[in-house]
Amino acid sequence: MKSHLFATLFIITSFSLALSSCNYPPQENSTNGVSLHSELGGKAEGFERACSAREFSFPEDHGAHPAYRNEWWYITGNLENSAGLRFGFHVTFFRVANPPATPTDNRHSSHWVSKEFYMAHFAMTEGLTGQTAANSSSFERFSRAAAGLSGAQVSNTNLNTVKVWLDDWQLNARQVNDKLVWQLSLKEGDYSLQMNLTPEKPVVLQGNAGYSQKSAHPCNASYYYSIPRLRADGQIMVAGKKHDVTGSAWLDREWSSSALADTQTGWDWFAIQLNDGRDLMLYNLRQTDGGIDPYSYAVEIDRQGNKRQIPIDQIVIEIQHWWQSDSGSRYPVAGTIHRKDTGEVLVFTPLKENQELDFTVRYWEGAIDLTNINGEKIGHGYLELTGY
Repeated sequence: MKSHLFATLFIITSFSLALSSCNYPPQENSTNGVSLHSELGGKAEGFERACSAREFSFPEDHGAHPAYRNEWWYITGNLENSAGLRFGFHVTFFRVANPPATPTDNRHSSHWVSKEFYMAHFAMTEGLTGQTAANSSSFERFSRAAAGLSGAQVSNTNLNTVKVWLDDWQLNARQVNDKLVWQLSLKEGDYSLQMNLTPEKPVVLQGNAGYSQKSAHPCNASYYYSIPRLRADGQIMVAGKKHDVTGSAWLDREWSSSALADTQTGWDWFAIQLNDGRDLMLYNLRQTDGGIDPYSYAVEIDRQGNKRQIPIDQIVIEIQHWWQSDSGSRYPVAGTIHRKDTGEVLVFTPLKENQELDFTVRYWEGAIDLTNINGEKIGHGYLELTGY
């Protein structure tokens, strides 16, 4: 749902318009309030909507879909250096379209004017000594999609080349033998990430063949696919110290024009990679009355990449620990996932409790470890918590 469920494209329309038509960048520490439903719910006049299943085509669908209002490329990963030190990383590129022009629109024609803008998030977690989601290790950028400042495209001359960028932050992909290998390249001050990501499983179409419905209204939905397991190899820099690392990553792609209903307040999203080769993705859509929306979703992906949807009533999440940030938000960062369909119990704990990202939208996004009820490590993953 992230789609990640939707990673977090909650940018207000007025801010989008300002970026598209002026030369002034946003302040880094913006205090603008941002509404979840302004971008993921409500009306979406002038944009196409995800209302039914469609045919997917790759690599074309790795690129942008400008007919839709929101879109993101979302990557998380768990890494380790030769000394056994753990790291987590989170990178998301968001595309946000401006409202369609009206007859009275006074936006002038210029190479600076754009119909959309991009936002990107970059955060790193050091498992032993690092500071998670402190100002020094989490970063946010904005840019209009004009004059080559940001964008997303599949090469016209080579359909096996993908490029997503915002300034010098880049997510690229190129064909290597029979696989499309992704590369991340980001640097901000004393933090950087240079990573090759090689798929170990094929693309998985989430929901109904990639059509991911989020509420009773058929157009409150997105088009959503994942690459649930990629081998990660590269180098990171944390607080000025470089580490050669290996590990695994998860890539999510989603686009839509509206996804949330008025009765939904946020979500808890898990992307779990188990040591036995299975992957598990699930999200609970939380309702304003405290209940779990029946359009929540869970899926298991086997070693070969085949998916099996799990009825959401077969998943029971019990929270064992809440963490409160300086902002006053409380997040359920540790607990158990009970699978009634298999009898499995997965115990999740955060790599660090403070993995709150205080961006334009404040949310908790962090690396987690998975153990069984005997305390034996059985995997790792990422957890996203919004609306708290």
